Amino acid sequence: MTTRNGPLSLLFHAVFILFILAPIIMVCAVAFTSEGFISLPVNGLSLRWFRAILANPRFMDAFTFSLLLGTVSATFAIALAIPAALALARYRFTGRDALMGFFLSPLMIPHIVLGLAFLKFFTTIGIAGTFIGLAIAHIVLVVPYALRLVLSSAIGMDPVIERAAYSLGATPWITFRRIVLPLILPGVVSGWVIAFITSFDELTMSIFIAAPSTTTLPVRIFLQIEDTIDPLVTAVSAALIYLTMIAIFLLDRAIGLEKLFVGKGRA
Repeated sequence: MTTRNGPLSLLFHAVFILFILAPIIMVCAVAFTSEGFISLPVNGLSLRWFRAILANPRFMDAFTFSLLLGTVSATFAIALAIPAALALARYRFTGRDALMGFFLSPLMIPHIVLGLAFLKFFTTIGIAGTFIGLAIAHIVLVVPYALRLVLSSAIGMDPVIERAAYSLGATPWITFRRIVLPLILPGVVSGWVIAFITSFDELTMSIFIAAPSTTTLPVRIFLQIEDTIDPLVTAVSAALIYLTMIAIFLLDRAIGLEKLFVGKGRA
């Protein structure tokens, strides 16, 4: 039996969606202003501030650095999450809950506390302000997100299929590559994406451990806002929104988001 939403329900949902999207719409609109300050409504459309992004090496370098940092952090986080998730999903052992709590503990610690702790630790061992230090900090931060999503896929995996592969003579590596990994692939892909987004968007912790040569894009935007509030910041934000929309569209057309994030036969 299906039910239809009434006019009031549809109106409520429309207003709610508009309320959620309003800040994004305003940022994208202000980015096309021709003025030298943030104003709405826009007095004339211009690509002035988008051209200013390309002419500003600090933002371009920060964007490239954030892409590299997010990719490295998400990849290492998934590499750690896969064996941890498989072990936690398959076995019941003493200290399992404590191990789970250890992996998820970064979620319970404020980022400002993590930033101060990493700053002290990295300064002591001499890697403060380096790419390695930032990568380690971001990996620790995003591992819980990757682990939870991979673990949800691993728990739903039927162990009988894996045992059948062993009984037919498959080696552990072949079984993992051809049986286990395809079954948990939706969790792996979604875990990597969430880990990448979390790393790319991280600000609070990165402020403490970043250096002028290792400045991420969120930190660069924050520093720009401290100095001056001009439409350049809105143009950067709008460009990120547009790039994300384009990436999602291309990914959906090339592979299919349902197939990638849900898995074959489960959409």
